[in-house]
Amino acid sequence: MTEVVCSVDQGTQSTRVYLFDRDVQPVASHQVSFPQMYPQPGWCEHDPFEIWLTVKECLTKALQDAEARIGPVVIKALGITNQRETTVVWHRQTGRPLYNAVVWLDTRTRELCGRMEQELGSKDYFRPVTGLPISTYFSGFKFAWMYENVPAVKAAVDEDMACFGTIDSWLIWQLTGGPQGGVHVTDVTNASRTMLMDLSSCTWHQPYLPLFHMRPSCLPKIVSNAEVYGHTADLHGALHNIPISGCLGDQMAALLGQRCVEGEAKNTYGTGCFMLLNTGPKAIQSRHGLLTTTSFKLGPEEPMQYALEGAVAVAGLGISWMCDSMGIATDPTEFENLANSVPDTGGVYIVPAFSGLLAPHWDDTARGAILGLTGFSTKAHLARAMLEAIAWQAREVLDAMRADIGHGKEDAAAAAAGWSTGSGSGAGPSVDTGNRVSGGGSGNSLRVLRVDGGAAKNGLLMQLQADVLQVPVVRPNFQETTVLGAALAAGLGANVWTKEQIFAALSYSNTEFRPSITAADADKRYTHWKKAVSRSLGTSDLSN
Repeated sequence: MTEVVCSVDQGTQSTRVYLFDRDVQPVASHQVSFPQMYPQPGWCEHDPFEIWLTVKECLTKALQDAEARIGPVVIKALGITNQRETTVVWHRQTGRPLYNAVVWLDTRTRELCGRMEQELGSKDYFRPVTGLPISTYFSGFKFAWMYENVPAVKAAVDEDMACFGTIDSWLIWQLTGGPQGGVHVTDVTNASRTMLMDLSSCTWHQPYLPLFHMRPSCLPKIVSNAEVYGHTADLHGALHNIPISGCLGDQMAALLGQRCVEGEAKNTYGTGCFMLLNTGPKAIQSRHGLLTTTSFKLGPEEPMQYALEGAVAVAGLGISWMCDSMGIATDPTEFENLANSVPDTGGVYIVPAFSGLLAPHWDDTARGAILGLTGFSTKAHLARAMLEAIAWQAREVLDAMRADIGHGKEDAAAAAAGWSTGSGSGAGPSVDTGNRVSGGGSGNSLRVLRVDGGAAKNGLLMQLQADVLQVPVVRPNFQETTVLGAALAAGLGANVWTKEQIFAALSYSNTEFRPSITAADADKRYTHWKKAVSRSLGTSDLSN
């Protein structure tokens, strides 16, 4: 029988399962989409049970696909990666969700966040401990909203019968038996997005719990990204009694899937756009609107690796919106061809702030705007402007990262925090491809951006990204790095692979996009982009 590692990727719009062989090559997969619920403007919900059913269906179908292709298999480990921040509260005894899952991009907590910011005196009150600013984005605020607005949640919490968790917790609990002995855990990467975890100790920060109406009995145990949490129960055949041994939030899973060591960055283009820079064993407090967060912790006794992150709410979602809601194209391929049919945007700029702007602005009063329209403008210009908007948002994040690690106006502050601004001679590896940062330390200049995610398949978008960043963009031919990262963690946690093996030379060939415009041209257009962003701010009241 062929030995494989199973990886579950539970995303915002679909669930996928991949099976990888010992050579880390995919042998089978299955994907199932599920509906989004939008009860009010700015709100987004998922049915937790529907998500669980899609996971079971994908596990079964992927296994059947593998057996049809390569014969009988034995699954040595199961890993999970998930949409982060999306929040579920369920009853400990019945196992029933007490409300729909409140999705990461949901902004219903805006008033609650404003109230807390006013009471605590600063948007950055939690940053020194959690690395996070007050924002609708994070799970703690979603839980607090449920407690204040959903009677069933409040009653269960007050009776110590509520389980709180992000999607990883919900799925691990279900996979390990649910009400009949399910394991209630979360990994450090997902815990770091709740506003409740102390980044330095990787434990729940008890003084913050009352601010969110949280009780210790609601919280899952925090675990590393690579260890055995429990075994599958109530699943049959080859799916029974599999060690669940890896778990990471989707963006950290992609960072691991890209094998980003200290000083390397990746950008994932999914529903949103997420750039992470691995800063190694030291957490850097951002001064430029980024999040200080986790990279991964590859075992209970392994050191924590940290990251700087810039999160953008709209990437692939913008393309989907233009295709599905605006009817500009029928699918992403037609959309790319349409955008490629014009040489530029004709002066059109789109700011896709559908529910506000995340990093580096963190402004939930912004709303979407289209500027520069003339009688010359066509739907092709609009399509290209949406792709450019995704690229410009990534540039904003990269500029903030450069500043935080000492390559902008804050060199002295970054150096004081312990980071070199030169080429350095840190202990990190020198990589053979010439595309990775040599010499290790994250003070080195970013020489390449590694990319993945569904929207990264758009070749025009990747070329535009290289143009506006003025660095090469490298896309692996196997782009499903989130599911790959979860597989690597699970295999490591179950002793299928060693740490040295998972960080060995990349398993897949790459496509590279190099800048095709001058830095002066990129900077000029970037100035125009920033002007467009300024016009989108403070417009959320237009929907009232």
